[in-house]
Amino acid sequence: MKKILLPLVALALATPAGAQSIIVVTGPQADSEALPVAYAELKAGDNRAAVAKLTGETKLDARDPSRLINLGTAYARLGRTDDAAAAYTAALGSPIRYDLELANGRYVDSRWAARTALANLNEGRPLLALAQ
Repeated sequence: MKKILLPLVALALATPAGAQSIIVVTGPQADSEALPVAYAELKAGDNRAAVAKLTGETKLDARDPSRLINLGTAYARLGRTDDAAAAYTAALGSPIRYDLELANGRYVDSRWAARTALANLNEGRPLLALAQ
């Protein structure tokens, strides 16, 4: 499969005031169309719009880790920690799995990203990197 840029903001702190993000940018796709993972909305801090986009009509599988991680990030930034934890947990258990490229150029497994997001949410730890 050829890889395309698949923007996705992953891993946010539980409180909106302290929300910082790692940007994950790549996932393998069969076509060259970028997937609608609410990257622009999350990068702009429009978390309500991100939730609406990710929970509304989309061609993304409901189990897609990029969709779930971004949804968890939006929920975390809105202070909806239980919803964020549920989204990260669903991403961790998803049967869909692929490598994601972080903004710093490092590739990580989608389950690693979900597990790290959940740990950061549960422990209130700072994130690994700031968004670019």
